[in-house]
Amino acid sequence: MAALFIISILAGAILLSWPLAKAMTWAMDPAENMSVFRGHLESWLRKAGGPLVAREQDWKQYVLSMLLFNAIMFVIVYLILSFQQRLPLNPDGKGVLEPSLIFHTAASFASNTNLQHYSGEVSLSYFSQIFGLMWLQFVSAATGIAALVALARGLSGKTAFGNFYQDLLRTTFLVLLPAALIVAAVLVLGGVVMTLQGAAVATTLEGVTQTIARGPVAAFVAIKQLGTNGGGFFGPNSTHPFENATYFTNIIESLSIILIPMACVWMFGRITGRMRHAVVVFCVMAALLTVQVGLANYCERAPTAAFAGLSVAAGGNMEGKELRFGTPAGPTWSALTTATSNGSVNAMHDSLNPLTGLMPMIGMWFNVAFGGVGVGMINMFLYIIIGVFISGMMVGRTPEYFGRKVETREMKFALLAILIHPLFILGGTALFAATAWGAGTVRNPSFHGFSEILYEFSSAAANNGSGFEGLRDNTVPWNLATGMIMLLARFIPIILPLAIAGSLAAKKPTPESVGTLRTDTPLFGLVILSSIIFIGALLFLPAAVLGPIAEHLSSAGM
Repeated sequence: MAALFIISILAGAILLSWPLAKAMTWAMDPAENMSVFRGHLESWLRKAGGPLVAREQDWKQYVLSMLLFNAIMFVIVYLILSFQQRLPLNPDGKGVLEPSLIFHTAASFASNTNLQHYSGEVSLSYFSQIFGLMWLQFVSAATGIAALVALARGLSGKTAFGNFYQDLLRTTFLVLLPAALIVAAVLVLGGVVMTLQGAAVATTLEGVTQTIARGPVAAFVAIKQLGTNGGGFFGPNSTHPFENATYFTNIIESLSIILIPMACVWMFGRITGRMRHAVVVFCVMAALLTVQVGLANYCERAPTAAFAGLSVAAGGNMEGKELRFGTPAGPTWSALTTATSNGSVNAMHDSLNPLTGLMPMIGMWFNVAFGGVGVGMINMFLYIIIGVFISGMMVGRTPEYFGRKVETREMKFALLAILIHPLFILGGTALFAATAWGAGTVRNPSFHGFSEILYEFSSAAANNGSGFEGLRDNTVPWNLATGMIMLLARFIPIILPLAIAGSLAAKKPTPESVGTLRTDTPLFGLVILSSIIFIGALLFLPAAVLGPIAEHLSSAGM
């Protein structure tokens, strides 16, 4: 039964990703897919965008536009959260938030991370949830897809990378909004709450008055999953029955997490005209994801160490799980949500067995098993460049990618983008584990406490947003540190790959010959896979040994 559940989600997402990629290519690359209807849509988008979409941009102009727009996004949402008590759609009278929490929340949603140091039903008004955070869930996801489209244009040989604002409009209105409307409608049919009324007041059978939070949940959840955002309307996220009502909605949300990231790989292949290359990349990503899901489920079959010697220890670890979803739903979701940069949860990750908890960390450390919408393929592009360079050096030829030479400049950018990721994770973990900023907020001592700190920085640096939740993380040091890391880790790994694409696009194409390294073969896929595993192991294995692996050995009495 567990195997059928896992296969149905992975196979269903793969099958649906193919037609979705066609639709995304139609939306994002209209010059190659123009029709009368598409022409009318393009004309409407140009009118909506006005002068901002009037001219093509090179990679530098594209990046500047992206940074400017996201900076404005951040400021607007910061102001909304700062003055939510005076804004409409606040039927429950939510008050003002602490300043460092406002910064953290705005940074979190602007960076497509949605790492939450608050509970939405307790802290935020409907206006803040809809016009602040849900709006950011659309445009931050659109930013990632737009950046991937620009990268694909540059790699296909175009010196003009498009126009960021035009791509943003296309992604938001032609891709994300229609998909979110469909998923939201399905979730409502499945029992997910959707209302603008205030909290319900009920009287229990014992005669006690109970206040039940509710709101426009289905709309919020749809884009949270499709855009690999992950932020919950409620604090418990998708463990809450109002966000994830039934076994059916659990499957729909699980599919939604990985659907667009998978489709982005096919869209990349279509725009660049290298579909066989896209197949190789897709297979590498699928292999990493399948192994992560399989190992997570295998490791969670062991009972929790807290039940050792008790009769309830005969089954798998059900601590922190939702009984209505069954045993495999928790570890499967934990792997899917961290292989992508989604970060939503349907089980308590802090309750996972130590080695099961290692699987989500590995997903965030690699950050390429489909990853976030758009940015997952961008992250994989960095490993492709490294694989091309290594392979070229091994055979004594100048490395080439899509007919253009990969030289020192491109390698410097690629290595810098890859090394920034562990720098944020390991540097932040070391600082907070060694000071009261982190050590004073850990509820669990020893190895597990270290894992909680490590997980929090992994989540922030990977723009994931999930957490072990054993930390008192709503403090000024945690809010400021993870807030800054989320912003830097979001945009540096987008800027540097676009710089690589701009550098390659400026070079004269080299005709393919017998000695040209082909990037559409199983051998090249093996090179990429090996690069990811070896680099990841070298960078993160020591931290894994100090945290989850040491905890596993300790709980096993070794």
